[in-house]
Amino acid sequence: MSRVAAAIDAAWVEGRGAFVGYLPLGYPDVRTSIEAAVTLAENGADILELGPPYSDPVMDGAIIQEATQTALANGFRLRDLFPAVREIADRTGVPVLVMTYWNPVWQYGVDRYADALSEAGGAGLITPDITPDAAAEWIAASERTGLDRVFLAAPTSTDERLALIVRSSTGFVYTVSTMGITGERAELDAAARTLTQRLRDHGAERTAVGIGISTAEQVAGVLEYADGAIVGTALVRALRDGGLERLAATARTLSAGTRGPARGHLDSTS
Repeated sequence: MSRVAAAIDAAWVEGRGAFVGYLPLGYPDVRTSIEAAVTLAENGADILELGPPYSDPVMDGAIIQEATQTALANGFRLRDLFPAVREIADRTGVPVLVMTYWNPVWQYGVDRYADALSEAGGAGLITPDITPDAAAEWIAASERTGLDRVFLAAPTSTDERLALIVRSSTGFVYTVSTMGITGERAELDAAARTLTQRLRDHGAERTAVGIGISTAEQVAGVLEYADGAIVGTALVRALRDGGLERLAATARTLSAGTRGPARGHLDSTS
């Protein structure tokens, strides 16, 4: 079983859902971003989602875009990724997924990237802008290296597309709560619950909902039907406004929302 799936299942055994925390690598600088990731793991994150900054982050909202632009301006380069992942993985023992747009992987070389990530102790990739039918090389590389591949499912996806995503994903399926970019929202779209059920109907064993989750109450609401809740913008805002101390406090607050029956996972495995 993948380390990501094992982390979700371990949370379920404890009677809760999984908290997946996102932070951009290199923000505000490489050293601080490493300490931030460790802080996040030490304060409740079951899985870390780390995003190398990218020059054209089409899926990211304003706060994350601001952070990634700062990271690039402060000198982050792809060569910084793998040493950072290695240190974070070694210090936390928490699965580290890299959320990356596809062009940097392609430019680096898919097999070379997979080997470097595996050697660094990374758990896999979340790839928001490549679909399984266009990812044969990555699927082959992930199978060879044992890395997880997390594809995104959207409310507008057809049943045929969802079936392909479920067959192709490992670890979990990233369930997009709403159409659009990342960010905090007062209310999560009801489409997330419907989409999660559609994924279950196609055989998805583990789903995690992301985009727009920013409070412990929203985490708890998502975990009524899904296995994990993914939070990004609220954590980046906390780091920006209050450094590691506020990040730790925000992570603890969000993690408290996972304490419940974890009904999503129970339903999927019953």
